[in-house]
Amino acid sequence: MKFETGNPPESDEYALNMEWIKETSKGVLLPVRAVPRAAKNEIQGIYGDALKVRLQAPPVEGKANAALIRFLSDALDISRSQISVASGETGRNKAVLITGISKANLMKKIGITD
Repeated sequence: MKFETGNPPESDEYALNMEWIKETSKGVLLPVRAVPRAAKNEIQGIYGDALKVRLQAPPVEGKANAALIRFLSDALDISRSQISVASGETGRNKAVLITGISKANLMKKIGITD
């Protein structure tokens, strides 16, 4: 998958090293830049220090958050109960907590490593 990068915090190398994806005692914390009301659900690429995800759902009444969880669940082939929005529920910039998966496995499943 070819990734589009934008506004990198330090350099493209920083974005490609994925240092912004954090493994915690609770699981993997994935920064996400959500773009609601898109033509289709897709991972668009890396946007600064976050994974840019386009969602068809509108940003009202938690619909975009539910769509994000559903989309990531399908992409990672894990249960929806393993994914939660840890912060940023009402904004575009979110931190998504994913349990039961390693950082390396997450990166492989979403196609950001070889």
